[in-house]
Amino acid sequence: GGGDMWPLLQALSLAPPSALSRLPAATPRYLRAPGVRLSLDASALSAVGEVEDAAPAPDLRLVAPAKVNLFLRVVGKRPDGFHELASLFQTVSLFDDLDFWTSPREEGAPLASLEVTPDSLGAELIPTDESNLVVRALSLYAERVPSSPAIHCRLHKRIPAQGGLGGGSSDAATALHAANRLAGLPVSQETLIEWAGELGSDCGFFLSAGTAYCTGRGELVDPRRPLPPTACYLIKPAAGLSTPSVFKALGLEPGEAGPAGADPADLLSRFEAGDVYNPDLYVNDLEPPAFELMPELRQMCDDLRKFGFQAVMMSGSGTTCFAIGMPLEEVQETWVDELQAKYDVEVFEEMFCRRIADEPSLWYTEQPPGAVLTNIEEPERGLFPL
Repeated sequence: GGGDMWPLLQALSLAPPSALSRLPAATPRYLRAPGVRLSLDASALSAVGEVEDAAPAPDLRLVAPAKVNLFLRVVGKRPDGFHELASLFQTVSLFDDLDFWTSPREEGAPLASLEVTPDSLGAELIPTDESNLVVRALSLYAERVPSSPAIHCRLHKRIPAQGGLGGGSSDAATALHAANRLAGLPVSQETLIEWAGELGSDCGFFLSAGTAYCTGRGELVDPRRPLPPTACYLIKPAAGLSTPSVFKALGLEPGEAGPAGADPADLLSRFEAGDVYNPDLYVNDLEPPAFELMPELRQMCDDLRKFGFQAVMMSGSGTTCFAIGMPLEEVQETWVDELQAKYDVEVFEEMFCRRIADEPSLWYTEQPPGAVLTNIEEPERGLFPL
C-alpha cells in the first residue's frame, strides 16, 4: 500500500533540478597520469562516444556532498583541550565530483594517486600528495584490505574550502566508500565509519545516510533517519575564520561547561518530529564568538531573516551561513542581488540530500534499479517502482 512506499519515497528524494544539472556527465575524457595503469572492459569503452581517441571511462563516478550543522551545542571543554560537541549534521546538494579508476597492484607503483581538474574551485591550492585526505583515505583502505586494487582518483572541486561545509572530509568518506565498493564491499559500514574517524572528526558522518547526531569532537556518529527534503540556501562569505580562533573566542577553560541553553537531545527529538522550519531549534554556540570576530556576519544573518527565510544560522565554526525554506515572494527574484551588493558572498541554492538508508552499496544521489524519477519538481511524490 501507499504507507509502505513512504519510507522509500522519502529516502529516494533527490536534489533540486539546479543541483541535478551539475552532476557529472556520463562520458568523461581522461588524460592518463604518468605511471598509472588503468583496467577497462569493453562495455565501459562502448559507453564512450568517440571510441578511437576516447580515454577510458572511470570504473566508478560518485559525488561528495557538503554538510551543514543544523544545531551545534558546545557541551564543554575537555581536560585534553578538545571541545565536547553535540550537533545534528545534515548533507546538502552542493557536490564535489570524484572519478575512480582501478588497476592491479604492482611492485613499486603507488596504491593511491590523485589528480585535480584544472577548473576545480581553488585548484592551485589543492595538494595531490599524502597531505590530501582523499589520498590518505585510499592509502588507509589499501593497507587494511590487501586484496583491494590500486586506485587513481580525479577530483573536481565545487565545495568552497574553509567554510565549515566539510568538503575535504566528504571527499575522504566518498573515497573510502569507493574503495570498498571497488573491492566488493568486504568492510562493514560500522568499520568504515571507525576508519573515517581516524582521518578527521567529520569524515565518519558522511558514511551515514546524510543525517546524524554527532558527539565527542564530532567523530562519534549516531546515524538518524533522514530528514524530509528541505530547501537550504548556503551563503559563503569570501572572508574566512579559522576554527581555532572561533573556539578561542568562546573562551572556555579545560574542564569548564559550555554555554547554557537548549538540551541537544530535546533539539534532536524536535527535528526528528519534523519541525525543520522552527527557528528556535537552530542553535549554534559558536555564533556569538564568530560574530564578535566578524560583526558583518551577524548583520548578514539579520538581513537574511528580513528576506523572510524561516530559519537562518551560521554553520559550524563558519563563515558559511544557511537559510532554510523560501524567501518572501516579493523578494524572490531580487534578494541574491541585494545581498551580493552589500556583502562579498557566493550563494548556492540547495536542498537537504541523503543516501538510501540500509543500502551500503549506494551513495548520495544513487537510486536502486527500477526506481523512476517522474516528477523532478516534487521528487518525494514522483518516484514509483517499476
